[in-house]
Amino acid sequence: MGNKIGQKLIKRLFDVAVALLLLLFFLPLWLLVAALIKATSPGPVFFLQDRPGQYQKIFKVFKFRTMKPGSEKMVKGQEVLQDDDRITTIGRFLRRSKIDEIPQVLNVLRGEMSLIGPRPERVASLADYTEEIAKRLNMKPGMTGLAQVSGNIYLPLADRYKYDVYYVEHFSLWLDWKILLRTMGVVLCGEVKYVDKPLVSLQQMTTAAAQEDTMTL
Repeated sequence: MGNKIGQKLIKRLFDVAVALLLLLFFLPLWLLVAALIKATSPGPVFFLQDRPGQYQKIFKVFKFRTMKPGSEKMVKGQEVLQDDDRITTIGRFLRRSKIDEIPQVLNVLRGEMSLIGPRPERVASLADYTEEIAKRLNMKPGMTGLAQVSGNIYLPLADRYKYDVYYVEHFSLWLDWKILLRTMGVVLCGEVKYVDKPLVSLQQMTTAAAQEDTMTL
């Protein structure tokens, strides 16, 4: 237990240090992206939306706006793919490169998010959570996570939840490091490249869960 607390403290210190570096390093890029968004589409530069954080605490997540005004009404579990006609011209590039997520370093600095953890979902999704799925809320949501480097939007929602719960139950700094390195590959090569190359297979997760249940009994 003490080991986990120590690792979470290191995780928080790492979050703050990296978020500050990203904020300062990418500041010129922020200004360029803001100018491009305003020049190519009417509407605000940032997209803010309520999301459930750790223990269901609601916070506003920050993103660069990538969609046309009025496109924020989404269907639960239905992801926005690159060919969605609601995405703006510059938004397509921002989403593919993950640059649209960079403003979430502000959420990290505010303590609402971590660099790594389950991605924050829409508030409406909470109504469909089972007791098992709700475990994904026992840690801060992340800018990237195990599901995001294992196929993300190309996976069924149920599988993404399994990755999230596995991460929460098996958190370690080593797992965080592997997710962070894989995220770089996702940015460069795209999410589809890793659909059949998960860091942890669903079969491994099922086996681990079965062993834990046996030990509990």
